[in-house]
Amino acid sequence: MKAKAPRSEGRFAYEGLDRVIHERARLSVLTSLVTQPKGLTFGELKQLCALTDGNLNRHLRVLEKGKMVETVKKYDRNRPQTVCRITASGRSRYVEYLSTLEQVVRDAAKVTEERPAAGLVHSLAQSRA
Repeated sequence: MKAKAPRSEGRFAYEGLDRVIHERARLSVLTSLVTQPKGLTFGELKQLCALTDGNLNRHLRVLEKGKMVETVKKYDRNRPQTVCRITASGRSRYVEYLSTLEQVVRDAAKVTEERPAAGLVHSLAQSRA
């Protein structure tokens, strides 16, 4: 069996962009939860992230499978309630992800340093042309 060649490190490879997090709805869920250490109810999370019950459920399952979020089912005044919390490993992965995003922004900002008269978006558009 042939061994895989080691992958070369590309300057803009951004390996820290975690695929589990790098999806709009899951990023919204994690951002909401990281600000609330005690967690949020399913309804609160649904509202904050503007998701349907089904979409939120699906994304929570992905995050639970990745051990980033935990859900606890309990009762409040005899009504079932689901509380969602970010885990310690979820918080750590989220912080690593943000660090990588900051690097993306720093790298993109270098374009404006090279072309100070133009804005970042304009500079990027010009570089594609």
